[in-house]
Amino acid sequence: MANNLKELLAEHSAKKHATDTGKEMHEKQRLIHVLADCDKVDSKLKKHIESCDGLLVFFTENARTEVPIAGVINDYFISRRIDRLVVDDVKKVVRILDYKTDIDKTSLRDKYIIQLGEYEKLIRQIYPKYKVEKYILWLHDWTLEPIK
Repeated sequence: MANNLKELLAEHSAKKHATDTGKEMHEKQRLIHVLADCDKVDSKLKKHIESCDGLLVFFTENARTEVPIAGVINDYFISRRIDRLVVDDVKKVVRILDYKTDIDKTSLRDKYIIQLGEYEKLIRQIYPKYKVEKYILWLHDWTLEPIK
């Protein structure tokens, strides 16, 4: 019984840490516009963003942050919030970025792909003629992963 309790407490602690870390990172990144003159930008985060290939577009003044989106998918009303969204009207592309704090990129991967798929379906209702690109930013190692 003691081992089970230890395991439950360890699991709870890990989940709380992930949740707390996620909230903190979302709040910090919500304020970042790399190309804007902003005194609130965390210099360490700015360096990560600038050094990660393909990430900078999500942190320009054209990027939207914590974008609420809602619609009907398969007869169910869905309401979500997209971490970062960039609409390129010239190239007819919508780019979606979702932050993840997991260290193990595989454990919840299927869930995340479904989540991004929902975002894509909702975006296609708004931008039916646009291509939709989806990405996960793994915050523990600053890897930007395109999702097909």
